[in-house]
Amino acid sequence: MTNSAVPDSAQVSKNSFFHPRSRYYGKFTAENLAFNANLQEFAHKISYISALETGGKLSPEEAYQQVQSLWKQLKQSKKSLGISETKPPEA
Repeated sequence: MTNSAVPDSAQVSKNSFFHPRSRYYGKFTAENLAFNANLQEFAHKISYISALETGGKLSPEEAYQQVQSLWKQLKQSKKSLGISETKPPEA
């Protein structure tokens, strides 16, 4: 019998497949890393909403409302993490 608190390798593999996470290659700060995780989650949810709307499970208006709500959450995340809007230095 497996401990439900510790996922087995099949469960980990399944989660990695359905919820992939990419490495972060930008300038490392705790804020940038947290925002990157939020951004990846945003993109993942947007892909689900898009697929549901394309498949006729969500109306275009429902999809738009959900995307708008997610966008507001992402903007709030950026603001609360103190990620600035300054332009990166030119090379």
